[in-house]
Amino acid sequence: MKTNMLEAAPSFRVIGGDYICEQLAASRREVIDLVRDCYLQHEDGQTVNPDSYFLRFPDRPEARIIALPAALRTSQQSEAVSGIKWIASYPRNIDVNLQRASAVILLNDYQTGYPFACLEASQISSARTAASAVLAAGELRAGVRRAGRLGIVGGGVIAAATLAYFLADGWQFEDIVVHDALPANGAAFVRNLGAEARGLRAGSVGEALAADIVLLTTNAGTPWIAADHGFGPQQLILNLSLRDLPPEIILVANNVFDDVEHCMKANTSPHLAEQRAGHRGFVTGTLAQHMRGQCRLDPARVTVFSPFGLGVLDLKLASFLYQRALAAGSATEIPGFFADTQRWSV
Repeated sequence: MKTNMLEAAPSFRVIGGDYICEQLAASRREVIDLVRDCYLQHEDGQTVNPDSYFLRFPDRPEARIIALPAALRTSQQSEAVSGIKWIASYPRNIDVNLQRASAVILLNDYQTGYPFACLEASQISSARTAASAVLAAGELRAGVRRAGRLGIVGGGVIAAATLAYFLADGWQFEDIVVHDALPANGAAFVRNLGAEARGLRAGSVGEALAADIVLLTTNAGTPWIAADHGFGPQQLILNLSLRDLPPEIILVANNVFDDVEHCMKANTSPHLAEQRAGHRGFVTGTLAQHMRGQCRLDPARVTVFSPFGLGVLDLKLASFLYQRALAAGSATEIPGFFADTQRWSV
């Protein structure tokens, strides 16, 4: 990845959002492949991915800042890296036309622990989320990149990123319906993305939920979809917001996860299902296991993909962008960021 810091004085670089935006937009298919590789590395135990940590505020109960520490300890020592994403989620930001999420990622040298880079990370976060959803859609639909309708519930940044990744991955839809609880948001979504996504239109929640592929990207804190809603076995639900579905639907679905343990907490829909049932018999497996043929889908059930969001995905993409920025001379070094790093004068 870089010069071994045991052989050279530590340096520190910053990579800004403009460069990251440009590179991610030009590399969407590569990002999907990186996410695929990272899921397989995670399944093989080549990662360290502890629980996320939440900073909450008594006077702002809707807001939070989340720390996602992680490490990649691959067999190739040059690719080993650790780090942390620090991401703020402030839902009220959208009232003043600010994006809800803002973030940075710090990368640390795996051998010494010294931080060597800081990257603007809100785009990395949305890219890895979108890429994981599109990867899952391709894998869970046996590589068929065509569907009658894509239904989007929640017309925000994550939904926009996921739609962009669908299009970059060669998906074709006859109809794309977006529904947002605030009609103005749905209209803005169509206005901003309609030129790129042919057939995109605003529609009812019923139209969106009836789609072949349903993308859930809301801010819901508790399930709102009716327990008796009749999803069909031909449908795929990309459960990115994690809390829209009631446990009754989870318990009768094929349930595929990025990581089962991570998703069974914080009152996600699968966690509620576990609490309701008292077991995890409804778990089908992880996406990596499905990719390796280690679990199968029941064709008589609707399929739900629930990704909790792994910090190692952020780390994988940040490392990729750091490498590219370093090679292009686009990583800004901060001279004197570290004081004297020698323990003793030699």
